[in-house]
Amino acid sequence: MSASDPAVSNGSKDEKHVGPPSYQSPGLQTEGAVRSENWATRTGLNLDSFKKRDYGTGIVELDRSMKPRHLHMIAIGGSIGAGFFVGSGGALSTGGPASLLIDFVIIGIMMFNVVYALGELAVMYPVSGGFYTYAVRFIDPSWGFAMGWNYVMQWAVVVPLELTVCSISISYWNADVSPAVWITVFYIFIIIVNIFGTLGYAEEEFWASLLKLTATVVFMIISLVCVLGGGPEGGRYDEYYGARLWYEPGAFRNGFRGFCAIFVTAAFSFSGTELVGLAAAEAANPAKSLPGAIKQVFWRITLFYVLGLTFVGLLVPSDDPHLLNAGSDDVTASPFVLVGQYAGLNGFNHFMNFVILVSVVSIGVSGVYGGSRTLTALAQQGYAPKIFTYVDRSGRPTFSVGLLLAFGLLAYINLAAAGPTVFTWLQALSGLAALFTWGSICLSHIRFRKAWAYHGHTLDEIPFKAIGGVYGSWLGIILVVLVLIAQFYVAICPPSGGINDAAGFFESYLALPVVILFWAIGYGWKRTGWLRTHQIDVDTGRREIDWDEINAYRAEVAAMPAWRRLLNFLF
Repeated sequence: MSASDPAVSNGSKDEKHVGPPSYQSPGLQTEGAVRSENWATRTGLNLDSFKKRDYGTGIVELDRSMKPRHLHMIAIGGSIGAGFFVGSGGALSTGGPASLLIDFVIIGIMMFNVVYALGELAVMYPVSGGFYTYAVRFIDPSWGFAMGWNYVMQWAVVVPLELTVCSISISYWNADVSPAVWITVFYIFIIIVNIFGTLGYAEEEFWASLLKLTATVVFMIISLVCVLGGGPEGGRYDEYYGARLWYEPGAFRNGFRGFCAIFVTAAFSFSGTELVGLAAAEAANPAKSLPGAIKQVFWRITLFYVLGLTFVGLLVPSDDPHLLNAGSDDVTASPFVLVGQYAGLNGFNHFMNFVILVSVVSIGVSGVYGGSRTLTALAQQGYAPKIFTYVDRSGRPTFSVGLLLAFGLLAYINLAAAGPTVFTWLQALSGLAALFTWGSICLSHIRFRKAWAYHGHTLDEIPFKAIGGVYGSWLGIILVVLVLIAQFYVAICPPSGGINDAAGFFESYLALPVVILFWAIGYGWKRTGWLRTHQIDVDTGRREIDWDEINAYRAEVAAMPAWRRLLNFLF
């Protein structure tokens, strides 16, 4: 097809071009950044790699060294951490097994639609810091400013939190060594991973996700045997266990308050699922590798969360004293560890604690990656100091990575007497922050589709379409709003009973005033509001698509037998 074909439009000046306020579109990246021929420079292993990169044509480009296998593993296992393996214990104690399962399913349905909407946008416009730039381009530059800084702050807070959990995980084996030692060890490890840039993050996530996937499958096999009464003789599960815990102590705890309170744990557990869209900007061919990775999210939600937590609810009683006051930082309260202890499986609890440790380190690495890439995108659009646009010869946004790593030093605050109080407020900042990002992704998708049709384009010109279309994105937004309302109710009426004081309310709902503050700053700075449909530019900056290859692939799929088409649809 020729470049003039609308399906492969390259954003020429003959097309409609009404740029949204304060959005500088980069145009097509036909040349890209100039990569060094020196292997040590490309991988960040010499001093020359820290020098400024020759950007080639267009905006600052990050490295495109991520492979399809990396994206697939990031999608299916990335961001699984303490929120899922440990925080689920506190959620079980708060709401009971039925509330735990229902809340995670609701958040899972939300995330399914969010990630598909993100996949459609990321294939069309795979730019660094995608969530923020989509909000700027399709919704409102001021809101995009708020979402960008909210996302940076979310990950900046997560890095020290995860470092602290690393030290607590180690204390499960040896409580005599000071937590500061282990914080330092894992902090250095995260720095080393980031020296290797995109490839370091991708490889670390690949192997960590593979371990988490394997551990979860092993856990579910063991759990199935235990539920059926096949546990070791003398253990708790040496006779048929079934669903007795759903009857006594019961499926629900703390009524409606307990049900609503679990949403924040579920949201925290799913945080980072959207990183697959961010990583797509650093893949060699996003249009080819991203759709397959997006499909893995369904299996991640089904395998990790739904089935895994179903077994947790069947095997660990919600009134277990180990779960009392359990947060996401106490590994002894992990239901995954407790199942091994109660079954009498010697060593299984240690294996699960090791998996938790790897998961937590993985989230710390993801925090630096996600936060730094978004900060670089903010700087490229003039929403952050220009120094953060710096990308070195190995493709690392050097100063952005440095700032996120600096936040990791906050982990040492937890060693002070007032440390736990400080960390409670840091967790309050990160708890609900992801919900605003997910809602913005869905709204960006809806606005993109509306503008796409307004400018005369058809759905056939979209290489990868969200499975639920705009209806799926509307469902995602509705669920985000309902979860925020539920959490507002819990912030006022906690599961423990009574009415919360001001400190308790903001510990549960601090993210909302922070987002409003960011939006007010963005509006005061840029003086731009809600974009009208005719202002939204859908052509400039669109990645050139190989339509011959895509159409050939679609024809190949259409010619497959029904069972092969089903497998292709699912995987």
